[in-house]
Amino acid sequence: MSEETLYTFENETYRKTYWHTCSHIMAQAVKRLWPEVKLAIGPSIDEGWYYDMDAPFPFTPEHLEQIEGEMRKICKEKLKLERFELPRAEALKLMEDKGEPFKVELINDLPEGEVISFYKQGEFTDLCAGPHLDSTGRVKGNALKLTACNAAYWRGDSNRETLQRIYGVAFPKKDELDEYLAKIEEAKKRDHRKLGRKLGLFMLRDEGPGFPFFLPKGMVLKNTLIDYWRQIHKKYGYVEISTPIMLNRQLWERSGHWDHYKNNMYTTVIDDVDFAVKPMNCPGGMLVYASEPHSYKELPLRVGELGLVHRHELSGALHGLFRVRCFTQDDAHVFMTREQMKDVIQETVRLFDEVYSTFGLSYTIELSTMPEDHIGTVDEWERNQDILKDAITGMGKEFVVNEGDGAFYGPKLDFHLADSLGRTWQCGTIQLDSQLPERFELEYTGEDGQKHRPVMIHRVVLGSIERFIGVITEHFAGAFPAWLAPVQVKVLPVTDRAEGYAKEVAAKLEDLGFRCEVDERSEKIGKKIREATLEKVPFMLVVGDRDMENGTVSPRRRSGEDLGAMSLEQFAELLGDEVKSKAIK
Repeated sequence: MSEETLYTFENETYRKTYWHTCSHIMAQAVKRLWPEVKLAIGPSIDEGWYYDMDAPFPFTPEHLEQIEGEMRKICKEKLKLERFELPRAEALKLMEDKGEPFKVELINDLPEGEVISFYKQGEFTDLCAGPHLDSTGRVKGNALKLTACNAAYWRGDSNRETLQRIYGVAFPKKDELDEYLAKIEEAKKRDHRKLGRKLGLFMLRDEGPGFPFFLPKGMVLKNTLIDYWRQIHKKYGYVEISTPIMLNRQLWERSGHWDHYKNNMYTTVIDDVDFAVKPMNCPGGMLVYASEPHSYKELPLRVGELGLVHRHELSGALHGLFRVRCFTQDDAHVFMTREQMKDVIQETVRLFDEVYSTFGLSYTIELSTMPEDHIGTVDEWERNQDILKDAITGMGKEFVVNEGDGAFYGPKLDFHLADSLGRTWQCGTIQLDSQLPERFELEYTGEDGQKHRPVMIHRVVLGSIERFIGVITEHFAGAFPAWLAPVQVKVLPVTDRAEGYAKEVAAKLEDLGFRCEVDERSEKIGKKIREATLEKVPFMLVVGDRDMENGTVSPRRRSGEDLGAMSLEQFAELLGDEVKSKAIK
């Protein structure tokens, strides 16, 4: 990294250090204003920082404004940040004397012999491993903002104390903060939960928290997405299966999910036997492969499944379609020989490229390596990790390493999609697995006539149909491309006289396979256009007396572009071309 970028936000290490320093400035400001507040933890995160605190009152927006003001004063004071270390006994006494029980607990949980470090700035001292900037004056007080406050369990444990988490963000320049805040405001407008209600796509109810209801227009969107999924997978040589939603405990123990995932599984008892509702499709896919003999000539065998899975998520983690308890996983398992692994991985990436480009989504790749909780030997893991690396670099693509975040059965490539606001979403994944074929004793007959063990990948491209709908709803701000839009055309008669002609136009377009609605209300055409625009319908066909006489329509895009009068055949061809090409407009 060049000297010029070393101390800029282009350098992730500097950016995280800057934000971590801001979290300490915020904690100092809070303690100055309300000394009785108890501090927990305050890390930097992907976009700013947060600090968890135990306060005897709920923080309000007015409190956040007070904290911001005090933070600006601390920045102007240019306090030096000084690191020092203490033996365990002295560290505990320091935090006990300051009345910080959460810090005491953290110190007690540190391994014996580990260095216990603190950072001091003025009168404020905090337990921290660092690093930090050398002075509070390095932070620009006019370019910081506290963005939110919500509840958080201490150490993520719902049985522990409920704390308050204050989020903040800061930048080296005020205009960078303004740009970021404008992006946040735009993101609020695009919130898929609001758009889902407004556009009639889906709903969430207290009667089924985490279990989304899809409404008629939402089902059109969902089914159109599934139709595309099937089309692209057929092109790449996949066959489709469906496996049971519930299977017995013995199967989940054999796959390893019972030991590694049971806290997230819904279970029941049938005829005195434990069963689990599937959180993944994989074990069912193993049984399908094992149900008949296979030859090397069949491999690679590409098997897809749109499987409905259920996972127990904490209620506090649920978030619209992004975090649910029930979703359709666009799963696939590809069984292959070891010699085919690199080619299959690269073929899968090409499929990903085609899908993501269809939606105008770019991506970055993470290689997630062996977690502590894993099955298989270290040698197997390292060999499979090297295969993933070789496959990606062989395509001229770059990746970053995400240490210890692989699946329990194998390393994986995670695809993080960037939307129109530059936000990233982890959707696609390719997981290389030599463990489940071993556990399920899968075989194929090789060219030598002997039995061999296949290897496999688990992969999803959309991740979950429901979550991907949430992503693209925000990406397109609800203005879906014509091929995907629940309603592609809204026919707007100018007068009651044109209503019959409007219905004829809609009927002809529906016969051609397009999705149409007619606005039959006795309202002014201006209001009909405004409301159809708010509904984000790609095309409006304004039809009046002249159109009736000439047999024409007057198309208008939701952007406001007036395309002028044309024959219905011409419009149908224009719309057909956009749908066929999956144009993003």
